[in-house]
Amino acid sequence: MDSDAALFVVLIAVETTDLIFAVDSIPAVFGVTNDAFIIFTSNAFAILGLRALYFLLSGAMKHFAYLQLGLAAVLTFVGAKMLLTDLFPINIWVSLAIIVALLTAAVVASLVKVRMEKKKELIDA
Repeated sequence: MDSDAALFVVLIAVETTDLIFAVDSIPAVFGVTNDAFIIFTSNAFAILGLRALYFLLSGAMKHFAYLQLGLAAVLTFVGAKMLLTDLFPINIWVSLAIIVALLTAAVVASLVKVRMEKKKELIDA
């Protein structure tokens, strides 16, 4: 196999994983809205920018200790909302507010942790 064919196979593999992850996010979008236009465009943009977002989050994970926990809480909320939507309907704006609050809490808690660790280092030094 020549190098051009190998690069083509790699490109197909990378783009296929982008597509799989974008399709995987469709249920999460349904947890926020039922508007077909929003669902389509959010997944189109996910396909276009998912790899860049992955590298951004992987770098942010080093600086934000609680970001993974915050993202897990968001996914748990969206899953519970989807399961219980017939019993307890939640307004879209309330859902978005909860998601923003969870992510904000994770970032703020991470920043407080970093500040406390720096203070401890200064005291120990």
